[in-house]
Amino acid sequence: MERFQTILKIATKQSNFGFGLVALLTAGGEQIFSSVAFKCPCNELSFIYGLVFLVVPALALLLLGFTLSKKTWKLTTGLCHQKSKLCKWRNLKSMAMSVFQISACALIAPTTWTAVALLHGGYYECAMTGANFSSYRQDVCRGVNAEAKCQTELQKFPCEKAGNGREEVLRHLRAQSQILGWLLIASIMISNLLLICVARCTSPISYLQLKFWREYAEEENDLMNAYTNKHAKELAERNLKSFFSQTAPANMLTPCNQDWEKISSLYKFSTKDHYYSTLHKYVENKHEGESCIRMCLCEDRADELKDFGFQIQQSWDP
Repeated sequence: MERFQTILKIATKQSNFGFGLVALLTAGGEQIFSSVAFKCPCNELSFIYGLVFLVVPALALLLLGFTLSKKTWKLTTGLCHQKSKLCKWRNLKSMAMSVFQISACALIAPTTWTAVALLHGGYYECAMTGANFSSYRQDVCRGVNAEAKCQTELQKFPCEKAGNGREEVLRHLRAQSQILGWLLIASIMISNLLLICVARCTSPISYLQLKFWREYAEEENDLMNAYTNKHAKELAERNLKSFFSQTAPANMLTPCNQDWEKISSLYKFSTKDHYYSTLHKYVENKHEGESCIRMCLCEDRADELKDFGFQIQQSWDP
């Protein structure tokens, strides 16, 4: 899991190189997996067995891509408590764009798996020789010597060595599989090129500013992780020291819920504001954040006073 997160981090930092690395590692994993784990049963289970190896790993990689994406949890965390915001068209449009971006990144590994598996042809051969459709078997075995025997023993072809036109049938199925694989690769490349062209054409900022924005986002994310770990460690050490020494804790400010909510939402660049992230926007308008922190501190002091007053009242009650 940690290795996949590292690969995903590289993919998010350097899109072209990172996506290529993810695709390369997925292709290598498929080759190893097919040579070690895949054994076609050559019976009535062949159709289901081949489809499972072709589809289920791709689905697992897709779900893993969604799970390991920070944007997924940044988008969905606390969403059930923001039902009023969901009804606004602007928010729905931004959410749809975010889901599209997350899906585009998550689809890299599963599409690579499916394309490489189709080019290899083993899963497709196993699945299609086990297809129990009389019309399909007639079409596959047409023109083969011993055509009737070919139709009845088609599911055994991946495990046999020779005879009954086996090589001709398997060559035909392998050709179909490879054609589908190349069509999938071509469609992915064309779609990727079109999406990049549309995104760059409709970009409200120049190429160099867009590059700067990406560099800023990467640096901010790395520094946020470092500052979060440092602050969490200091807060934990303060609390443990206060607990074990039974002394009053040192004064330490931590952003309140409203502050975290403001910097946790997904941000869409606007030429009107010239902010590069929600954190940048929050800092530039930090008077709002300061009032929030003061409000949180006041609320904490008010709760303490209430508890203190309640204790006094209890002590005076007969």
